[in-house]
Amino acid sequence: MTAARYDLVIDQGSDFAIEFTVAQSGVAKNLSGYSARAQLRPTKSSSTLSASFTCSITQPAAGKINMVLGNAISSGLTAGRYYYDLEIHTSGNSTVNRLLYGEVTLTQEVTR
Repeated sequence: MTAARYDLVIDQGSDFAIEFTVAQSGVAKNLSGYSARAQLRPTKSSSTLSASFTCSITQPAAGKINMVLGNAISSGLTAGRYYYDLEIHTSGNSTVNRLLYGEVTLTQEVTR
């Protein structure tokens, strides 16, 4: 499975949530036994972690993954461009698949 590019726009100071359905050859992938993780960094190669998304597999048999970044985290980030990717993995990282990657535009909050 090759990772797909999917760019995000997140409003600084707001809650962000998105649900993805993972499919292979048009059929939902059964995600039983997998966990998900996603991180946000200022550059693709940066060792600095800007934030971690809270990821959960909500309907394993239907291939559903939720990815959330709460307002407390987004308000603490500087507006601008970031990079992320989303992976699924099994216990002990015996299997790791990167599903999505892309740029994140964090728009400037005005009301504080």
